[in-house]
Amino acid sequence: MKSIKFIKIKKNIKNYIHLAKRLKNDKRIPKISRILLGLAIAYFFIPIDIIPDFIPVIGHLDDAIIISTLLYLAVKFIPEKLYQEHYTKIFKN
Repeated sequence: MKSIKFIKIKKNIKNYIHLAKRLKNDKRIPKISRILLGLAIAYFFIPIDIIPDFIPVIGHLDDAIIISTLLYLAVKFIPEKLYQEHYTKIFKN
């Protein structure tokens, strides 16, 4: 039962990363959103952190806070129709 939940979470993470990449590459999306999405994707994949991960709790918490803040700000500038267009293409599969 737990493995099914983990597989679903893993698939959702992959879908959201794919969504962020699609939005970042769409020229109709405002430039500020594309920049913020690029920063979020880079911060997720690059192993350099502001607070190192070996520091308990805070080391991983800063990653979650920084990435979610960048994504939140990026989505705020994207027109709803464009966001829905990309979201539907990815999550209908």
